[in-house]
Amino acid sequence: MAANSLDRAKQAVRTQVWDALTAADAVHGPSVHGRIPNFKGAEEAAARLAALPAWQHASVVKAVPDKAQLHVRARALEEGKTVYMAVPKLATLKPFYLLDPAALTVPPAVAAASRTAAAIAPTVEVDALRPLDLIILGSVAVNRDGARIGKGAGYSDIEFALLTEAGLVTPETVVVTTVHPLQVTETPIPTTEHDVDVDLIVTPEETITCPNPHRPSGVDWSALTTEKIATIPALMARQIS
Repeated sequence: MAANSLDRAKQAVRTQVWDALTAADAVHGPSVHGRIPNFKGAEEAAARLAALPAWQHASVVKAVPDKAQLHVRARALEEGKTVYMAVPKLATLKPFYLLDPAALTVPPAVAAASRTAAAIAPTVEVDALRPLDLIILGSVAVNRDGARIGKGAGYSDIEFALLTEAGLVTPETVVVTTVHPLQVTETPIPTTEHDVDVDLIVTPEETITCPNPHRPSGVDWSALTTEKIATIPALMARQIS
């Protein structure tokens, strides 16, 4: 599928899900379009995730900063897990916030908020991260095979690729997304080589194990424009080295 056609197909799936969530009054806030849905039931999904062996065995978690995953981040910190969270748009050479539960100066539920984390957490370079046991992704849509779509900026895929190249994502690392049931779509999701699939989908009512999820082996430089690379210092540094 040509790039423009693929982008249009992905956007059609996003719009379908955003419209369904809006019609069902299933999200917080006035509008969900253009966003990772802050879905109602996110706290219950976080609790379901926390009951899974993959969560209980994890000590190092990399999580998205989206509001829908706030309860996941808070729970991780409350349980003593180290949490890494990306700097918005990976815009600094040290592109991850380090939330160390032993060093927090505010309660975990407060520290887990993206604005608070930005104010209190140190930033670290990719190579300074510890190997990741669990990666939490936000999604607009996902299917039962594990294919997912974010809001379209591509930062989650770039983060994953950088972390993979640094040896921080291993075959044992579990990739999870928490979503509303309406975000689990039967509509085919077009994917590319650099898209990251998930191992597990967790809704407030259901845990879905995905068969043979795809993972990129590293940065797909051919999929990145010169302009995109120039806005992400960690990519620039790897390209130069």
